[in-house]
Amino acid sequence: MERTSPGVLDWLEAVFQAVVVEPLSAVIFFDVCFWDAPGDAGTQVPLVVLWLIGAATFFTLRFGFVNVRAFGHAIACVRGLYTRPGETGEISHFQALSAALSATVGLGNIAGVAVAVGLGGPGAVFWMVVAGALGMSSKFAECTLGQRYRIVRADGHVSGGPMHYLRDGLAELGFVRLGRVLAPVFAVMCIGGSLGGGNMFQANQAYAQLAEVAGPHLPWIAQRPGAVLFGLVMAFFVGLVIVGGIRRIGEVASVLVPIMCVGYVGCGLLILAVNAAAVPDALAILVGEAFHPTAVGGGVVGVMFQGFRRAGFSNEAGIGSSAIAHSAASTEEPVREGMVALLEPFVDTLVVCTTTGLVIVVTGVWRDGETAGIAMTSAAFATVFPWFPLLLSVSAALFAFSTMISWSYYGEQCWVRLFGLGSIGLYKAIFLLFVWLGAIFALEPVVEFSDLMILGMAFPNLVGVLLLSGRVKRDLDDYWARLREGAFPRRGA
Repeated sequence: MERTSPGVLDWLEAVFQAVVVEPLSAVIFFDVCFWDAPGDAGTQVPLVVLWLIGAATFFTLRFGFVNVRAFGHAIACVRGLYTRPGETGEISHFQALSAALSATVGLGNIAGVAVAVGLGGPGAVFWMVVAGALGMSSKFAECTLGQRYRIVRADGHVSGGPMHYLRDGLAELGFVRLGRVLAPVFAVMCIGGSLGGGNMFQANQAYAQLAEVAGPHLPWIAQRPGAVLFGLVMAFFVGLVIVGGIRRIGEVASVLVPIMCVGYVGCGLLILAVNAAAVPDALAILVGEAFHPTAVGGGVVGVMFQGFRRAGFSNEAGIGSSAIAHSAASTEEPVREGMVALLEPFVDTLVVCTTTGLVIVVTGVWRDGETAGIAMTSAAFATVFPWFPLLLSVSAALFAFSTMISWSYYGEQCWVRLFGLGSIGLYKAIFLLFVWLGAIFALEPVVEFSDLMILGMAFPNLVGVLLLSGRVKRDLDDYWARLREGAFPRRGA
């Protein structure tokens, strides 16, 4: 976006960077230094990334690789084969999965992968896949707890998520004071995440793609007036959906998400088919650069960090956000919804992000240091489909839109937890304001704010999930035992 002479909006952006982004970044992205070789300056890795990696690995082992052994049953649950009429909840398993996926399958999959490749090289994609596979177990644990400790609010709507299980679940274990601290801390971070990564980043990159494609033909679109108008239009349409709550969000997401995923991945597979001869070499580059990076500062640890950081932003495993959506699903079996939830990182990271990464590497655009973010992905797809940047502009807007409507619900639930039902209207107004701000701000402060809010949610969330993991394990073992005994007959069986 071209900038005009400095004005109020530029001043507002500078204040946002200095007052909000930089102080919070210093606190949340506390670095741990790894020494790669004698005399090397070392690689700085945020503690939150290590926190996510360690927790995901622990859950995978603790729950006996539930990310693998429960995969088939999870698909059956999404298909409704174990659904019974009259179960408590507001939306179906499929709608809950779609709502959560609409929050994760967004521009993090399109622009975020390109950001990871730009900063960490192609090897970062390999570590994104590893993070996604391990993150399936984190997602299972937190969404099981979200269902287990959900409540029905005074207005009749279901509410669940970390802000509930951190307080009520830890209280059952005797950690009353800890829960009373962690629950509101998570709620504050989640509200910030809904305004940052779930909102501003989406609007920012959707507009960036529009400006890239339409700017040469309509120059004013790539300037400040175009950003202002785009932000207003996006805010208007987001507002039309979020007034209807989780039921409206689930209905819209269940239509948009399958279309977006199939369309985007389908185009990616066509590009890989056209470049089929180069795919084996691309896979070799992804793996080789993961362990022997040649052009990335910081060595293997630096590449791993970029992959896990972007994966955390993309699939949100360990963050706790998806537990809020899955809490609204109609079921009497918390473990069952946890199994449905573990499909999210698989679709989001192992399918969509891997497709993006392979296309970027196969087409060779990653070697061009001049393109970054969504522009890199757009350039990669355009090597085979010259018209794709135009289609990507529409797709980017839809991906951004779907992410924003789901994250508005996450933030709203936490807002209500802190400030009560009477202030929902104020939260929605603030959320729509940040849609507009995301479109007009530069990418760097938006990405930084998005990362620190969303990844920062992992600190309070994973403390609670780790402490409650024993309870999840007992519930999982009990559910598997009853499933083997035939306590849950399949529909049509």
